[in-house]
Amino acid sequence: MSRIYSACVIGGGAAGMTCANVLKMNDKNLSVCVIEQMPRVLKKVIVTGNGRCNITNRDISLSHYHGENPLFAAYALKNFDNFIVEVFFNKLGVIFHYDERGRAYPYSLQASSVVDALRLYAADNGVDIFTETEVYNIEKTKSGYLITTNKESFKAENIVIATGLLSGGDSLGSNGKMLSILKNMGYKTVKVTPSLVQIKTENTLTKSLKGIKITAKATLFSGDRAISQNTDEVLFCDYGLSGPAILYISREVERETGDTTVSLDLMPEYPHQKVYDMIRYRAGVLSTRKLEDLFLGMLNKRVGQAVIKLAGLKLGDSVSTLTENDYKKLTSIIKDLRFKTLGTTGFNNSQVTAGGLDTAAFDDETMMSQTHGGLYAIGEILDIDGDCGGYNLQWAFSSAMCAAESIMDRLNEDENI
Repeated sequence: MSRIYSACVIGGGAAGMTCANVLKMNDKNLSVCVIEQMPRVLKKVIVTGNGRCNITNRDISLSHYHGENPLFAAYALKNFDNFIVEVFFNKLGVIFHYDERGRAYPYSLQASSVVDALRLYAADNGVDIFTETEVYNIEKTKSGYLITTNKESFKAENIVIATGLLSGGDSLGSNGKMLSILKNMGYKTVKVTPSLVQIKTENTLTKSLKGIKITAKATLFSGDRAISQNTDEVLFCDYGLSGPAILYISREVERETGDTTVSLDLMPEYPHQKVYDMIRYRAGVLSTRKLEDLFLGMLNKRVGQAVIKLAGLKLGDSVSTLTENDYKKLTSIIKDLRFKTLGTTGFNNSQVTAGGLDTAAFDDETMMSQTHGGLYAIGEILDIDGDCGGYNLQWAFSSAMCAAESIMDRLNEDENI
């Protein structure tokens, strides 16, 4: 015999748990369940923001969102913005702290605070949560939907798909199987690739600089065309490059068909000519030093020495041996340290998946399917992904609230018939 619910949420992540809780805030007597394939809900949230959980951002403008049709996210972000999200979490007991970049965190700076708040509210208000339960099939019926799982079946007037996609891998319950189920129901998909992920590059240099962090302007190029750019921390790794600036530009690495490169501007605050002038000045006042010490106080010591070598110069030579051509080469390297990309470190290491369900099949004000009434898709499974900085969780919350509002409207309409 099947369990029967007014709303069944498939996926117990940030979007799914928010949707279930908002439904209960609207009507405590509503029958709501969450089906989660992992042993516990919100496992992915616990690791977000390096364990601090970057919930949202003061600036949630559409320019921070991507997909084949980013405008799809406009209504949800406007009507359920960061202030609405803050009010929602305040009701759950979570106070926000905004940093100097506008990023919002729980005041405790613990992702577990967000997890516990969502989980406890659901438990206190009668949301039925079924863990270690994997959905095998979804079937449209006269009264709603029949959901078949590895344990039992469920009937629901409304179902919400909130399973996410592939980011984090199997260890976080991200296997993308729901995408296949929906494709079998006739839904089109957009190519999925890792985003907010480390970039693998030719690693001779990065390996020699492993562990060094610098602030740089990172630009992803496809041929001569600049695709994406960000100035922030860059970390050199044995496989290539990481750090916030790299995660920001990583989205297009596996979406481009041609060769891509990463350019690092090691002194982004200064124009090319200013850097050239600095080097010439230093060559004059530091003429008695060896080249290995030329950039002390200007660049990270090991990075500066790597620049000297890349220019074809010897660390043991005197600064006085520098020529006009050397000044130009050193300046060019500092302003454009180039790396050939070799892909990314993959879905398991990515924070979000780009691509997913084609948003053309869903209503942007309700998140409901255009062809299956009462079927909703929210969060990462849709072809909407955000930049680093709380944008993806904001999308999870905004889309979840849209769906919850629509479900309440549908249920109220049914009562009035």
